Amino acid sequence: MTEDAGPYRWLTLVGVGEDGLSGLSPAAWAALMQAELVVGGRRHLALVGDVPGERQAWASPIEDSFPSILARRGRPVCVLASGDPFCYGVGSVLAKWVDEGEITCFPQPSAFSLAAGRLGWALQDCALLTLHGRPLERIIPALRPGARILALSWDGETPGRVAQLLTRHGFGPSRLTVCEAMGGPRERLRSALATSFTLETIDPLNTLAIAVAAEPGVRVRPLAPGLPDEWFEHDGQITKARVRATTLSALAPRPGDLLWDIGAGSGSVGIEWMLLHPANRAIAVEADAGRAARIGRNATALGVPDLRVVQARAPDGLGDLPVPDAVFIGGGVTGAGLLERCKSALRPSGRLVANAVTLQSQGVLGQAFLQDGGSLSTISVAEADPVGRFHGWRTAMPVTQWMWAKP
Repeated sequence: MTEDAGPYRWLTLVGVGEDGLSGLSPAAWAALMQAELVVGGRRHLALVGDVPGERQAWASPIEDSFPSILARRGRPVCVLASGDPFCYGVGSVLAKWVDEGEITCFPQPSAFSLAAGRLGWALQDCALLTLHGRPLERIIPALRPGARILALSWDGETPGRVAQLLTRHGFGPSRLTVCEAMGGPRERLRSALATSFTLETIDPLNTLAIAVAAEPGVRVRPLAPGLPDEWFEHDGQITKARVRATTLSALAPRPGDLLWDIGAGSGSVGIEWMLLHPANRAIAVEADAGRAARIGRNATALGVPDLRVVQARAPDGLGDLPVPDAVFIGGGVTGAGLLERCKSALRPSGRLVANAVTLQSQGVLGQAFLQDGGSLSTISVAEADPVGRFHGWRTAMPVTQWMWAKP
């Protein structure tokens, strides 16, 4: 955000639909006609046709076009965008460079609004996603029977690929409606089940509407933390479900927080951290190459492919990582050096949680508790297990957990 606001609102963001100029309000049309510079995608520029100002297509990457826009500061510039510029559009990106007092926005209905209107769906009841330039697996956390999903497609191949993903995960009965070129003369809506999706020649400009249905016995993610251990590929190095649920509670994730998951093993804590909110971020630090690769597979399979995996041994591999809001140490604490490194890295009010099962690691956490405070607890879990013709309690190794919040 800039500190010196311009003399007036010189930058106008104009949402353009497939109906081009005819869909613009008088105020948006006037701003477009008065602009010295008009910037947009080639499709947007074609939709508005000839205009008095200089025309400029977006560079790749799009940020390379910003210097020419900022060079006109104080003089009328118009930026074209699809539908609502602040709904997965360029508006939020430009707002990082230009003060809000310098921007005027004339939005059109977003693709989400158009699709919901066509299908009669309540927009507030839909999961809204974008698959534009993003992994398809990001749709997995939204999959539950009865859910309605609206997703912006990357291209004409996206709907078919999503249908294949749904089928692989047991959601083949879901109905997909492909909404193509909405709001213009080329508009077309077509539907098919995921298991029998054969739609072809799909317009690259499409939005995907999914009415989710599941096969019997399909795996559906619960809202509570502590996913079953068998949902993760692992070699025994995993924070078990009940301990994991307690650990995530102690870490106290907040929307948008960044977690360091050190000694990540299977990545279960970092993966569940990200599943709790779509804005959450995590970095899994794991020294073993095989386990690091396994973490990546688990993250993709469970729908958080953006989890970052760093193959390194802590604390040496922590130097270049971004500042965390929380740190979890689950791979064993062999000395105070790692704890001190993590404590110093945390933001103010950040949380550190460390689990230990060996006497040596428990001793380190006990000393940290005596020195720095926080809370120290033991987690003990016993499960019923056959004993001949009967059952008895089989107790897992107790876990000592230290939780500390940075002042």
